Amino acid sequence: MYSILDIDLDYFNQMPEPALRLEQLLDWAGCPVSVVVERHNHAFARWRKKCQANRIGPSHILHVDEHHDMMDERQQTNIANFMLHAMRMWPQCRVHWLVQHPIDSPVMWLEDETWNSLRRRFSCGPRRPARWPKADLVSVCTSPDFVHPRLTEQLLEVVSKFATTKQKRKCRTKESRRRGELRA
Repeated sequence: MYSILDIDLDYFNQMPEPALRLEQLLDWAGCPVSVVVERHNHAFARWRKKCQANRIGPSHILHVDEHHDMMDERQQTNIANFMLHAMRMWPQCRVHWLVQHPIDSPVMWLEDETWNSLRRRFSCGPRRPARWPKADLVSVCTSPDFVHPRLTEQLLEVVSKFATTKQKRKCRTKESRRRGELRA
């Protein structure tokens, strides 16, 4: 069993005490953040590399995000469809979309045949399913087009407490860039 905790910072946009909620989630994971990216499809590329290197595919992905990221069936992976590509690449993998208030559903975006092939492995709701496995890999997507720079800075401070040394440097770099954007 191999589990991925996939966090998009846009999940915390409308949440009270977002830094505390992120800290609780990362504490539950019990695994350092080893991937920090700006675009979600880049996280997927990193997962593929790590899984290929370890010769294992994920059995579970906890997708913490404001969006389900299965909004088109294009062959090219992008921020709107990377979860569809993950489910196709790893046909045994279960995905739970952790979302407080779903704005839509993959069934609205995918062809019936595609959705029917995935729906038994996809769930969504505001809580982790019972006995969901802790993470073996934690990725964080900053989504600068969807998250206010001040919130990003606050959340990256939390991420840096749980990050590998390499990812801590990335968090500091992104925080610095955000501060520069705020002054401009």
